[in-house]
Amino acid sequence: MPKDIHDLDAIDRKLLGLLTTDAEQSYAALGEQVGLSPPAVHERVKRYKASGRIKGVVAALAPSMTGKPLLAFIHVDTTGWGKSEAMMGLRDLPEVEEIHSVTGDTCMLLKARLESTQAMEGLLARLYDMPGVKSTKSYVALSTYLERPAQPGITADLRASAENLG
Repeated sequence: MPKDIHDLDAIDRKLLGLLTTDAEQSYAALGEQVGLSPPAVHERVKRYKASGRIKGVVAALAPSMTGKPLLAFIHVDTTGWGKSEAMMGLRDLPEVEEIHSVTGDTCMLLKARLESTQAMEGLLARLYDMPGVKSTKSYVALSTYLERPAQPGITADLRASAENLG
């Protein structure tokens, strides 16, 4: 079976996709869905873990059931480089789920889940206490229509566009 530039074949992509939706499936159940024996599926999964393709297996928690129904995206504009020791210290707060360095009119993008608007105000106050933070823009999600982990599939149209650029 042909492999792509990422050394993945169609079975790898399908198997990885199945694992992202339910990593608790047995190797036998996964094998039935991709046309492999359970030992062959087990070997592939071991290879994915050894290569770092699978970083870990975690429980996907329901945010509302953890007492943090408020989802916010916070753009943080800083003087100089945004990746400061203080900014990276935010990773210790369980409310902060993601920290990204981004392009555009801001330096950093945070994804946070909080219990209330008062908790968000406290996080913003903490940000403004950090050296170098000039401003923030906050976006509170009203509804979430899609939220998922990284997917192994590649859209053919996007792949063709990228190949035409190269």
